[in-house]
Amino acid sequence: MKTFKSILFLCAVCVTISGCQSMSKQPLETVDYVDIERFMGDWYVIAHVPTFIDDNAYNAVESYELEPDGTIATTFRFREGGFDGKLKTYYPKGFVTNTDSNAVWGMQFVWPIKADYRIVHLTEDYDQTIIGRTKRDYVWIMARTPQIPAEDYQAMMQQIADMGYDTSEVIKIPQRWPE
Repeated sequence: MKTFKSILFLCAVCVTISGCQSMSKQPLETVDYVDIERFMGDWYVIAHVPTFIDDNAYNAVESYELEPDGTIATTFRFREGGFDGKLKTYYPKGFVTNTDSNAVWGMQFVWPIKADYRIVHLTEDYDQTIIGRTKRDYVWIMARTPQIPAEDYQAMMQQIADMGYDTSEVIKIPQRWPE
């Protein structure tokens, strides 16, 4: 029964984040090129427009690992409701859909639905990124460290606003890690 509930839950997630293409706005402009191997690894989720699965996340981290077949094994983990909350972990799979730039992916929680995933900002040193969606419904600010300078955060929030997002929906994810 628990497996059935998990599958049902993941189906609901996919429906929620995939949306209808007819409702899409103009595509988001992505970065020119992403070196996939450099992009792999851990990314702390600094802020986001939350989905219903992560609307009360603490210490959220998204990790990517390039598979031999070119897909991207993804692990998304966070504590629910507080720093000592229950650990939640999800394993979507990424598919690079634009191999010219490597900046447009499909993110699949449940077959066959692939949610829109676009790398719209990436620093030269691959330390900070913004992931967006054409529908402007969800966005993620991520970094290689649990905190970023306030001026970097404000610049990324301005970039998100310039892309057509409602920045009042963006919330910071509390991050607290042992030093």
